[in-house]
Amino acid sequence: MAVSERVLTPPAPEMTEPSVPGVSMMDEKQAMLQRRLVLIFTVIPFAGFIFAIVTLWGTGLSMVDASIALAFYFFTGLGVTVGFHRLFTHQSFEASRPLKVVLAVGGSMSVQGNIIGWVATHRRHHAFSDQEGDPHSPHLDEGPGIKGVLRGLWHSHVGWMNSREMTDAKRWAPDMLRDEDIVRVDKAFGWLTLATFVLPAILGLAITRSLPGMVTAFLWGSLARIFFLHHITWSINSICHFYGKRPFSSSDFSTNNWPLAILSFGESWHNNHHAFPTSAVHGIGKGQFDMSGSMIRLFEKLKLARSVKLVSAKQLAQKRLTEFRVKAAIEEKG
Repeated sequence: MAVSERVLTPPAPEMTEPSVPGVSMMDEKQAMLQRRLVLIFTVIPFAGFIFAIVTLWGTGLSMVDASIALAFYFFTGLGVTVGFHRLFTHQSFEASRPLKVVLAVGGSMSVQGNIIGWVATHRRHHAFSDQEGDPHSPHLDEGPGIKGVLRGLWHSHVGWMNSREMTDAKRWAPDMLRDEDIVRVDKAFGWLTLATFVLPAILGLAITRSLPGMVTAFLWGSLARIFFLHHITWSINSICHFYGKRPFSSSDFSTNNWPLAILSFGESWHNNHHAFPTSAVHGIGKGQFDMSGSMIRLFEKLKLARSVKLVSAKQLAQKRLTEFRVKAAIEEKG
């Protein structure tokens, strides 16, 4: 099988009701609110990141600020990768109730959207990966030349969040709607967003007992951390559908990108994931670091996780692309 035998077609016009099941268009007021929220939660963390760099110049990053930022980066980042993605979206393992709730809260505090909407959108991405219906493919309407490539990458990275398309959770995430714990966390998204901004500052104040310590903890542990985590996550949508290696056959353009592996907790082994979407471990090759997969295995040993799904040797052999097939696939795409 070639890398992709699908003919990628441009999405429907902005004002046209989508023909994809479980997708509708929001009205103008909803669209305006969405655009404002996207602007707020992308620009403010970026401004905070720049200001944090300014405060670092000539003084250095304090151990307190670094520790707070890293702790929240790990908690919220793993909440997305282990929780939102591998547990809730793909059901690659089962979690105890306390672990399920903690992961749902951590993922919500990443400020990437409420949990039910996140799961529904990502399931739609897999159902229509790199074809019409995919909410954030870089390949659907990229146009010719370098401008087209940049346009496609921008859309898949952050531009898609301004789309008026709405993914119907009843169609794409009915199991999430039936889970009372998840519904509670989903409804608490506003409070959890507030908490992810405020808690680092409170910790900074409590540890340093100074207002400057509170301010720098807010800059690094809240704004800079959210900015960095956002762009690492969004890079999986953009970079990992454009640049990298494709060791396995899949019906889209997903790639493995090793430079992002550590920062994304193993999510950038994206071709592996699209080839085996229900696998709890994405780093299935030699030397492929996957912290999220390691954490799931640890949870299994601690009896907090069970029914962990892994890829068998037979499955690997069936989908592995030979060098000849990779070359042929690239020539077909080109």
